[in-house]
Amino acid sequence: MRLRNLTGRLAIGPNSYLIESGDHRIILDSGMDPKAEGIEALPNLSAVKTDSVDAILVSHAHHDHIGSLPITQRRQPKAPVYMTQFTGEVGAAMLHNSVNVMTKQRAELGIADYPLFTHRELDEIHQKWHYLSLKKPYRLGGTELDCMFHDAGHICGSVGIQITEGDKSLFYTGDVSFDSQTLSMAADFPEQGVDVLIMETTRGDFARSPEYSRKAEKEKLAAIIRDTHAANGSVLIPVFALGKTQETMLMLHELQRMDLIPDMPLYIGGLSTKITEITDQYSSKTRRNYPGFSLMEDIDFLVASKKSRKKREIAYQNRCIYALSSGMMSENTASNAFARTFLDNPKNTVAFVGYTDPSTPGYRVRHAKKGDRVSLDERLPDVTVNARIESLDFSAHATREQLLAYVQKVNPKKVLLVHGDEPAQLWFQREITAILPGTEVIRPVPDQWIELW
Repeated sequence: MRLRNLTGRLAIGPNSYLIESGDHRIILDSGMDPKAEGIEALPNLSAVKTDSVDAILVSHAHHDHIGSLPITQRRQPKAPVYMTQFTGEVGAAMLHNSVNVMTKQRAELGIADYPLFTHRELDEIHQKWHYLSLKKPYRLGGTELDCMFHDAGHICGSVGIQITEGDKSLFYTGDVSFDSQTLSMAADFPEQGVDVLIMETTRGDFARSPEYSRKAEKEKLAAIIRDTHAANGSVLIPVFALGKTQETMLMLHELQRMDLIPDMPLYIGGLSTKITEITDQYSSKTRRNYPGFSLMEDIDFLVASKKSRKKREIAYQNRCIYALSSGMMSENTASNAFARTFLDNPKNTVAFVGYTDPSTPGYRVRHAKKGDRVSLDERLPDVTVNARIESLDFSAHATREQLLAYVQKVNPKKVLLVHGDEPAQLWFQREITAILPGTEVIRPVPDQWIELW
């Protein structure tokens, strides 16, 4: 068995990996690079012979893991696709939204390749998606390979994927969190019988303080909201539509019930409403905290249209909380548009709760000093940052120390480091080699074959 990295780079990008065993081929994830545009955003799908794949396995529905799935399925028309049911439902919504975004970008930015796929095509390929339960082995048809899903704790429905061939086994972590979040429970991963570990390295260049606790971060957020309320301002929390929105909503619900924040109206916007509605439909069907809790119905201070998802402009008001997508304030998103008239008010606060890539507007805002001018969209004038800017750590990715401890428990023969920038991967390579000198540590060079066993 061998592996080929299809991402096209040794960095965070469009996750996709080809597994080959004899005449059989499996693709792990089919993402799209959120920092690139057009064909450049795709993994190297042309490296895989057309109509040669036996199965496609999807770890979860974030854009960098599922964004190019329609194109992969177009090239591999006979290949069934396997994922959890929740991933399938929210993944369909995410991909349909991608069509809308690409269509708009074609008109506004002149990207001739867009849209890379259509709504009709999505409806057709959906029929080849098969939903698997956790911790149940499944024989991939026509092969001698078994796969099994394990809850990854990253977002609802996310999984690590185990592939077994005879007495050998590889495990692909996908994105993982070993801490319970507000909604998502901690990962439940295998700790024995793994010969090859394919592991994410997202936070490898970030050392979390030993004094860190999620409880303390929640209390810090509560204090920020109380201060802003007292100043007669509002709080903007940029969030990703899938995962971070729902986590933040439930966290705010907890804080309000504990009387740690005032009773302030909460607004969500963009794709978040649709994704939250789907999350509620699976409130008793997924492994999660608060089973049966409906985010749209049971959060009393949420202001949202529950009868129609028709897009409405969100107007600014004092003493409100706005949890708007996207988390990086990317152009043409609700958080970006809202920030244009929000940032110049010194009574307001922007609270970042997740990662922001250095190339994004969110990163520029996050690192701005009071009075700085920042660009939210290169097509529009810069805006002045007078609002209070705060950063909190509610990452849905495992810390590097937790991942290192997991590698030590599993003690695999080989570790393949993926989904991380170079400094992150080099940290893991150095540390794993030091604690497990008998383990081969590999950074898969794009398109180079790596023998697994």
